[in-house]
Amino acid sequence: MRVNRREWLGRIAAGSAGALLPFARARAEPVQARTPSTAPAPPPAAAPTPSPGAGELALKDFQPRSMLHVEEHKVLRSRFPAIDVHAHMSWSGGLKGTDTIEYLAAPPDLLPVMDRKNLQMMINLTGGTGPALESSIKRFDQAAPGRFLTFTEPMWARTNEPGYAQKQADEIEKAKRAGAHGLKVLKTLGLFLRENVTSGPLVKVDDPRFDPMWDACGRVGLPVSIHVSDPEAFFTPIDRFNERYDELGHHPDWSFYDRDFPSNAEILAARDRVLARHPRTQFILLHVAHNAENLAFVSETLDHFPNTVVDIAARIGELGRQPRTARKFFDKYQDRILFGTDAVPPPDGENYPQQVFKDELYEIYFRFLETEDEYFDYAPAPVPPQGRWRIYGLGLPEPILKKVYHDNAARILKLTS
Repeated sequence: MRVNRREWLGRIAAGSAGALLPFARARAEPVQARTPSTAPAPPPAAAPTPSPGAGELALKDFQPRSMLHVEEHKVLRSRFPAIDVHAHMSWSGGLKGTDTIEYLAAPPDLLPVMDRKNLQMMINLTGGTGPALESSIKRFDQAAPGRFLTFTEPMWARTNEPGYAQKQADEIEKAKRAGAHGLKVLKTLGLFLRENVTSGPLVKVDDPRFDPMWDACGRVGLPVSIHVSDPEAFFTPIDRFNERYDELGHHPDWSFYDRDFPSNAEILAARDRVLARHPRTQFILLHVAHNAENLAFVSETLDHFPNTVVDIAARIGELGRQPRTARKFFDKYQDRILFGTDAVPPPDGENYPQQVFKDELYEIYFRFLETEDEYFDYAPAPVPPQGRWRIYGLGLPEPILKKVYHDNAARILKLTS
């Protein structure tokens, strides 16, 4: 069964998205008395089959409660001061122009949570370009020195202009002088940006017009936080076999199965060609290299490209359901894994429960990394937002925790103690 976006929205509006099993109330049959002198009563007649749709439970209303009795540990503060390398305190105009900015919070809104959770620093990845970037740096980095850093973005709206490649490389150098600490590449590249910005064929991740930009980042020492693909399920039909059925129902625009979208494998192959062409540029492959479901593939990527590291933002739901494989991954790549959450302040963050900036979000991350707790929620939400499963903690030792929480990010960002 395939469900297109319009059907999805219609079903959500009707309140019947994804009915589960039909639950019919079984009528108790009367017990017939027996004595040694009477023959056994004939078996009761089978209960009539309920009519179609009777007693259905909408998937959106299904909120099972675990009956497990296992140890639980609440981790209120990270074991070591943490650097969250992946947060969004603002949104730039994107394809409409990254020189405009919309702020989601200010330092006074963020610092109390940061202090309670032992967050030393947060990185605002979407700081825009030009005047927007300067405004972002003033609002965060300069207002609370040592607590925030800001990344710049490519000028997406100008990609079809003559001479764009050199203009973009020059803009990287300007951003560095303005105080930017890195470049953030959203999945705009590969899945949204088109030859005429919003129309025409999709621009490929390894399009050569961006080569001067990648080179400029390496030359001036700005790491590139790159996110160009999404979970594998986003590239498959939205049907009864899709494990992210709920999530794609809430965000049907996150589905890249139909139309002219490349496959997940094609996007990752194009990304890898970029990594190979620019060995002197440091890349942070966000969301566990956009492939947390396949840690063997991520391992191959890290082995093949020494200029890469990964963050774990918005992917503990994937890592935590494969705890033995994930623990081996952390053991082997302990120097190349960065702490990040993809945090978005409310109210906008409430649209993404696995990312909403608040105490509970960080407590779940700390529990995942520091404890061996079993079968707990990966997001502060009544229904698991990315898929209907729970996760298991890794119980990482202190030397690895210190690297993941702090030291690896400090090295990549060239921070002084």
